[in-house]
Amino acid sequence: MIRVGSLLGTALAGWYLLDRRKGPPFSRLGLSRRLRRAFERLGPTYIKLGQILSSGEGLFPEELVTEFRLLRDQVPAEPFTVVRRIVEDDLGRPLTEVFETFDPRPLAAASIAQVHLARLRTGEDVVVKVQRPDVAEMVRRDLAAMSWIAPLMVGRIPIAALTNPPALVELFAETIVEELDFRLEAQNMLDVARILADSGQRALVVPRPHPELVTRRVLVMERLEGFAWGDAEEMRAAGIDTGAALRAGLIAFLEGALLYGVFHGDLHGGNLFVQQDGRVALLDFGITGRLDEKKRLAFLRLMVGSTANDIPGQIEAMRDLGALPDDVDIADVVRDLGFDRPVVDPTTLTADELITELRDIAKALLDYGARMPKELMLFVKDMLFLDGAMALMAPDVDILAEIVAIVLYFHEHHGERIARDIGIEPAAAPLIDLDGIRASMGLAEPVDKITYRELQERRDLIRKRLEARRSGRGRKRRRGGTNAET
Repeated sequence: MIRVGSLLGTALAGWYLLDRRKGPPFSRLGLSRRLRRAFERLGPTYIKLGQILSSGEGLFPEELVTEFRLLRDQVPAEPFTVVRRIVEDDLGRPLTEVFETFDPRPLAAASIAQVHLARLRTGEDVVVKVQRPDVAEMVRRDLAAMSWIAPLMVGRIPIAALTNPPALVELFAETIVEELDFRLEAQNMLDVARILADSGQRALVVPRPHPELVTRRVLVMERLEGFAWGDAEEMRAAGIDTGAALRAGLIAFLEGALLYGVFHGDLHGGNLFVQQDGRVALLDFGITGRLDEKKRLAFLRLMVGSTANDIPGQIEAMRDLGALPDDVDIADVVRDLGFDRPVVDPTTLTADELITELRDIAKALLDYGARMPKELMLFVKDMLFLDGAMALMAPDVDILAEIVAIVLYFHEHHGERIARDIGIEPAAAPLIDLDGIRASMGLAEPVDKITYRELQERRDLIRKRLEARRSGRGRKRRRGGTNAET
């Protein structure tokens, strides 16, 4: 606790004394950089937390996400002598009895483990994931400290009631503890592969683990190759339809979550690449979302409600997911959150009006005792990543047409099952309400087409407007302003 408090306290003090006065975005950039350096010094648990935060585009500030991405690639590797000892201890054999070749240089090094290229004595090219020594004990000590701090934040920071720090720590603890046992990760890989096979989905590829070479600290798996997720131009030059690859990946992700209750829980660019044939290879299954039947059905109703513009149905689904209390009055929520009012285009609002709207929504959610359930956190984080991936893979694709295509795919391939699961007649199953989809994007006027590039321009306009307001407030403070809202 003393060490954590000292390093984080030093980071915050440096920001307060040096960076805060520069105003946004320099203030947030300085804070993010100082926190990233503190996380690096605090070790594996905090590095892993930073890596999870780095894949939360849209959930966390852009500066924080960008800075924490450095934690994915800048983790020092363990010496090969240590790696060799762990592999031989866990497999119970000398390295040369299992592998024909074993590259001593790691392909990548992360907070929990590092991976090496190798070739089995049978001639198969594989990837070997090896856990860092003593990381399990360090993680458990860090989690004990986090678990002590998290409940103290509730009631002291208003927004903490919504983000629910104890639930965040619980989610992080569950995911990182699961990552400490590679046998669980291998099982996750097999489960997701089985779901892809059962659904006839061939757009995603999961590497095959070698069961006889899987232990708690060592995981030997099939080696897959392809284009890095961000190399969209190279993919197009090779004749790959990047938009189709993204759409197929999204459909497979939704099928796993909504129909089978299992989905990859940590999508980011480092866990994906695209093969020469356009299929998306999915890696690193240490964090896997699993829904019980009640929550799976709630997710399904939430998605159906969002495409059919069924606001009460969506709120009921959020209640069943645990985001709202069981006794919440659905009609009151609709009224208090303004869902019964005409759509207002946020780009037509001033910065003060935007902030007032956001404050009113946040206050209403807090008054209702809203929470962010663990499974919903993982799902939303993944969906935000896929949303951001459109900027690289399909910036000029018509979003409305894509939504219609995905809804029709589910109607044609799974319509009867979805109708049965949510308790309606197949013929009465709602398909899509484009007016509701437009409203969810803040489009007050009817439009027939909008690309991701155009949608991002709207978001940038709103962000710049809010940035200008914050900068103006900061100048007032430096001039000695006493406005209470400032």
